[in-house]
Amino acid sequence: MTNNEIVMQGSPSMENTLLIDKPITNKNYALKTAGFWIRFWAFLLDGFVITAVVGILVNPIFYLMDWSLSETVWYAPISIISAILYYSYFVLITKFFGQTLGKMIFGLRVISLKHEKLTWSDVLFRDWIGRIINSIFMPLYILVAILPDNQGLHDFFADTTVVHENIYIEKDIVQPSLLVKEEKTDSVSQEEKTQPEKLEGKNEE
Repeated sequence: MTNNEIVMQGSPSMENTLLIDKPITNKNYALKTAGFWIRFWAFLLDGFVITAVVGILVNPIFYLMDWSLSETVWYAPISIISAILYYSYFVLITKFFGQTLGKMIFGLRVISLKHEKLTWSDVLFRDWIGRIINSIFMPLYILVAILPDNQGLHDFFADTTVVHENIYIEKDIVQPSLLVKEEKTDSVSQEEKTQPEKLEGKNEE
Protein backbone atom coordinates (compact mmCIF):
# COMPACT_ATOMS: atom_id res chain seq x y z
CA MET A 1 0.00 0.00 0.00
CA THR A 2 1.35 3.42 -0.94
CA ASN A 3 1.19 6.54 1.19
CA ASN A 4 -1.65 7.90 -0.93
CA GLU A 5 -3.87 4.83 -0.57
CA ILE A 6 -6.53 4.81 2.16
CA VAL A 7 -8.58 1.74 3.00
CA MET A 8 -11.84 2.35 4.80
CA GLN A 9 -14.75 0.08 5.69
CA GLY A 10 -18.29 1.34 6.11
CA SER A 11 -19.61 4.80 5.32
CA PRO A 12 -18.12 7.69 7.29
CA SER A 13 -20.37 9.80 9.45
CA MET A 14 -20.31 13.55 8.96
CA GLU A 15 -19.57 14.11 12.66
CA ASN A 16 -16.09 12.63 12.74
CA THR A 17 -14.63 13.33 9.31
CA LEU A 18 -11.35 14.73 8.21
CA LEU A 19 -10.80 16.42 4.83
CA ILE A 20 -7.58 15.33 3.18
CA ASP A 21 -6.06 18.36 1.51
CA LYS A 22 -3.75 16.41 -0.82
CA PRO A 23 -5.74 14.88 -3.70
CA ILE A 24 -4.91 11.38 -4.88
CA THR A 25 -3.24 11.16 -8.29
CA ASN A 26 -3.26 8.18 -10.63
CA LYS A 27 -1.04 7.65 -13.65
CA ASN A 28 -2.63 7.58 -17.07
CA TYR A 29 -1.28 7.47 -20.62
CA ALA A 30 -2.53 9.69 -23.44
CA LEU A 31 -1.53 10.24 -27.05
CA LYS A 32 1.06 12.99 -27.42
CA THR A 33 -0.19 16.10 -29.21
CA ALA A 34 1.71 17.22 -32.30
CA GLY A 35 3.67 20.45 -32.11
CA PHE A 36 3.93 23.33 -34.55
CA TRP A 37 6.85 22.20 -36.71
CA ILE A 38 5.79 18.65 -37.49
CA ARG A 39 2.30 19.92 -38.34
CA PHE A 40 3.88 22.59 -40.52
CA TRP A 41 5.81 19.99 -42.55
CA ALA A 42 2.69 17.84 -42.91
CA PHE A 43 0.71 20.88 -44.08
CA LEU A 44 3.47 21.79 -46.55
CA LEU A 45 3.38 18.28 -47.99
CA ASP A 46 -0.40 18.52 -48.35
CA GLY A 47 0.09 21.78 -50.22
CA PHE A 48 2.39 20.00 -52.70
CA VAL A 49 -0.24 17.27 -53.17
CA ILE A 50 -2.99 19.81 -53.89
CA THR A 51 -0.74 21.74 -56.29
CA ALA A 52 0.05 18.51 -58.14
CA VAL A 53 -3.65 17.61 -58.43
CA VAL A 54 -4.49 21.06 -59.80
CA GLY A 55 -1.61 20.83 -62.26
CA ILE A 56 -2.61 17.37 -63.49
CA LEU A 57 -6.39 17.69 -63.59
CA VAL A 58 -7.26 21.38 -63.88
CA ASN A 59 -4.50 23.08 -65.86
CA PRO A 60 -4.88 20.89 -69.00
CA ILE A 61 -8.58 21.74 -69.13
CA PHE A 62 -7.80 25.46 -68.95
CA TYR A 63 -5.22 25.10 -71.73
CA LEU A 64 -7.71 23.29 -73.95
CA MET A 65 -10.42 25.89 -73.29
CA ASP A 66 -7.88 28.71 -73.72
CA TRP A 67 -8.74 30.10 -70.28
CA SER A 68 -6.33 32.24 -68.36
CA LEU A 69 -4.26 30.64 -65.59
CA SER A 70 -2.51 33.83 -64.56
CA GLU A 71 -5.41 35.71 -62.98
CA THR A 72 -4.94 36.13 -59.23
CA VAL A 73 -8.23 37.75 -58.17
CA TRP A 74 -10.38 35.58 -55.93
CA TYR A 75 -13.28 35.40 -58.41
CA ALA A 76 -11.12 34.14 -61.30
CA PRO A 77 -12.13 30.64 -62.48
CA ILE A 78 -8.76 29.11 -61.59
CA SER A 79 -8.92 30.66 -58.08
CA ILE A 80 -12.43 29.32 -57.45
CA ILE A 81 -11.63 25.81 -58.69
CA SER A 82 -8.37 25.71 -56.74
CA ALA A 83 -10.19 26.80 -53.56
CA ILE A 84 -12.85 24.11 -54.02
CA LEU A 85 -10.18 21.43 -54.44
CA TYR A 86 -8.17 22.77 -51.50
CA TYR A 87 -10.99 22.77 -48.93
CA SER A 88 -12.60 19.59 -50.30
CA TYR A 89 -9.29 17.78 -49.91
CA PHE A 90 -8.95 18.68 -46.23
CA VAL A 91 -12.64 18.19 -45.37
CA LEU A 92 -13.21 14.85 -47.13
CA ILE A 93 -9.86 13.19 -46.39
CA THR A 94 -9.99 14.22 -42.72
CA LYS A 95 -13.60 13.06 -42.30
CA PHE A 96 -13.14 9.61 -43.84
CA PHE A 97 -9.56 8.84 -42.80
CA GLY A 98 -8.90 11.16 -39.85
CA GLN A 99 -5.68 12.30 -41.50
CA THR A 100 -4.50 13.87 -44.74
CA LEU A 101 -1.70 12.39 -46.83
CA GLY A 102 0.82 14.67 -45.15
CA LYS A 103 -0.34 13.57 -41.70
CA MET A 104 -0.24 9.91 -42.77
CA ILE A 105 3.42 10.23 -43.74
CA PHE A 106 4.35 11.92 -40.45
CA GLY A 107 2.20 9.61 -38.31
CA LEU A 108 -0.31 12.25 -37.21
CA ARG A 109 -4.07 12.06 -36.77
CA VAL A 110 -6.89 14.51 -36.06
CA ILE A 111 -9.04 13.57 -33.05
CA SER A 112 -12.06 15.15 -31.44
CA LEU A 113 -11.85 16.25 -27.81
CA LYS A 114 -15.59 15.80 -27.27
CA HIS A 115 -16.63 12.94 -29.59
CA GLU A 116 -15.34 9.44 -30.08
CA LYS A 117 -15.20 10.00 -33.84
CA LEU A 118 -14.97 13.12 -35.96
CA THR A 119 -18.39 14.38 -37.02
CA TRP A 120 -19.24 16.41 -40.11
CA SER A 121 -19.69 19.52 -37.99
CA ASP A 122 -16.23 18.97 -36.45
CA VAL A 123 -14.59 18.68 -39.85
CA LEU A 124 -16.51 21.53 -41.47
CA PHE A 125 -15.72 23.93 -38.64
CA ARG A 126 -12.10 22.82 -38.56
CA ASP A 127 -11.12 22.38 -42.21
CA TRP A 128 -13.46 24.82 -43.90
CA ILE A 129 -14.41 27.77 -41.71
CA GLY A 130 -11.31 27.60 -39.53
CA ARG A 131 -8.94 27.28 -42.49
CA ILE A 132 -10.57 30.21 -44.31
CA ILE A 133 -9.88 32.41 -41.28
CA ASN A 134 -6.33 31.08 -40.99
CA SER A 135 -5.74 31.69 -44.69
CA ILE A 136 -6.78 35.32 -44.31
CA PHE A 137 -4.71 35.82 -41.16
CA MET A 138 -1.73 33.54 -41.71
CA PRO A 139 0.08 34.41 -38.41
CA LEU A 140 -2.78 32.73 -36.51
CA TYR A 141 -1.17 29.36 -37.32
CA ILE A 142 1.40 30.15 -34.62
CA LEU A 143 -1.35 29.48 -32.04
CA VAL A 144 -0.51 25.78 -32.42
CA ALA A 145 2.60 26.46 -30.35
CA ILE A 146 0.69 28.48 -27.71
CA LEU A 147 -2.78 27.06 -27.07
CA PRO A 148 -3.36 24.02 -24.79
CA ASP A 149 -3.14 20.61 -26.47
CA ASN A 150 -1.32 22.32 -29.38
CA GLN A 151 -4.60 23.47 -30.88
CA GLY A 152 -4.66 25.81 -33.85
CA LEU A 153 -7.49 28.29 -34.19
CA HIS A 154 -9.32 25.86 -36.50
CA ASP A 155 -8.88 23.13 -33.84
CA PHE A 156 -10.20 25.47 -31.16
CA PHE A 157 -13.39 26.11 -33.16
CA ALA A 158 -14.07 22.39 -33.58
CA ASP A 159 -12.73 21.06 -30.24
CA THR A 160 -10.15 18.95 -32.02
CA THR A 161 -6.40 18.49 -31.89
CA VAL A 162 -3.68 16.61 -33.77
CA VAL A 163 -1.83 13.75 -32.09
CA HIS A 164 0.99 11.33 -32.86
CA GLU A 165 -0.56 7.96 -33.63
CA ASN A 166 1.87 5.77 -31.69
CA ILE A 167 3.48 8.05 -29.11
CA TYR A 168 2.05 8.13 -25.58
CA ILE A 169 2.93 10.37 -22.65
CA GLU A 170 2.24 9.90 -18.97
CA LYS A 171 -0.32 12.17 -17.39
CA ASP A 172 -1.52 12.51 -13.81
CA ILE A 173 -5.25 12.22 -13.15
CA VAL A 174 -6.12 14.15 -10.01
CA GLN A 175 -8.99 12.74 -7.98
CA PRO A 176 -11.01 14.90 -5.56
CA SER A 177 -10.09 14.98 -1.90
CA LEU A 178 -11.65 12.23 0.19
CA LEU A 179 -13.61 12.45 3.40
CA VAL A 180 -12.07 9.92 5.77
CA LYS A 181 -13.48 8.82 9.09
CA GLU A 182 -11.44 10.23 11.97
CA GLU A 183 -10.45 7.60 14.51
CA LYS A 184 -10.06 8.58 18.16
CA THR A 185 -6.54 8.17 19.46
CA ASP A 186 -5.55 5.85 22.30
CA SER A 187 -4.75 8.81 24.54
CA VAL A 188 -8.32 10.05 24.29
CA SER A 189 -9.75 6.64 25.07
CA GLN A 190 -7.39 6.24 28.04
CA GLU A 191 -8.45 9.61 29.37
CA GLU A 192 -12.10 8.61 29.16
CA LYS A 193 -11.34 5.39 31.09
CA THR A 194 -9.49 7.16 33.91
CA GLN A 195 -12.32 9.55 34.63
CA PRO A 196 -14.67 6.88 36.11
CA GLU A 197 -11.77 5.47 38.15
CA LYS A 198 -11.11 8.86 39.73
CA LEU A 199 -14.77 9.24 40.60
CA GLU A 200 -14.85 5.82 42.29
CA GLY A 201 -11.78 6.74 44.38
CA LYS A 202 -13.44 9.93 45.62
CA ASN A 203 -16.62 8.04 46.61
CA GLU A 204 -14.61 5.56 48.69
CA GLU A 205 -12.96 8.37 50.59
